[in-house]
Amino acid sequence: MPVSADSAPLRGPVPWVAMYHSVGDYSDDPYRVTVTPERLDRQLRWLRARGLTGVSVADLLAARARGEGRKLVGLTFDDGYADFVDHALPVLRRYGFGATLFALPGRLGGDNAWDRLGPRKPLLTADGIRQAAAEGVEIGSHGLTHVDLTKADDALMKAEVVESRAALEQLTGSPVNGFCYPYGAIDRRAVDAVRAAGYTYACAIDPGPLNGRYALPRLYIGQDDNAVRLFLKYRLHRLRRRPVEGV
Repeated sequence: MPVSADSAPLRGPVPWVAMYHSVGDYSDDPYRVTVTPERLDRQLRWLRARGLTGVSVADLLAARARGEGRKLVGLTFDDGYADFVDHALPVLRRYGFGATLFALPGRLGGDNAWDRLGPRKPLLTADGIRQAAAEGVEIGSHGLTHVDLTKADDALMKAEVVESRAALEQLTGSPVNGFCYPYGAIDRRAVDAVRAAGYTYACAIDPGPLNGRYALPRLYIGQDDNAVRLFLKYRLHRLRRRPVEGV
């Protein structure tokens, strides 16, 4: 039986939340975290052609709370790559879609050092994150430095969860309500820490037995996801996932 990660359990069909990372050159991409701007454009066009609208996770959850949002798709971009501003934002703007960017305030202007195989990709600076926020992108925390919270001690957990939120709120001047577990790694202790830090939701990948607003499942989207694959992922996601409590 799933363990609720939400204090106000309701039930409803699982929301469709797409997980992106980098948008740019994918010729050297051992972790398969990159889509080209052209592929992203075709994927968002596919959503639009089916009457679906891409929105931030906050907007998706707010619509679901009103009993609406069945035609909304959450669009998330992990890690805060610098190419988000140059390549993803123009495509989102073209379709009038919203999104959530999960950033790492402890690595501003740095790179993805956690990916041992490379290649090194630059991350957004503070100005880049402010630019994304100014264009209506929801800014969420991906932790401070991209640490697996299931392996973190108490001090590191606090830094990654609490201090990252404070840093992003100071940077943007706006509340930061969303968290994204690095590597998708999640357990009860991580969920409890995120809730205690004041976030209103958190995204995982496949949260296993955990369920609810602090353990939202997401669907990986990559360069190979053409129209046929997107259709299958969309249908299978809704069929194979159990209902999510609290949303």
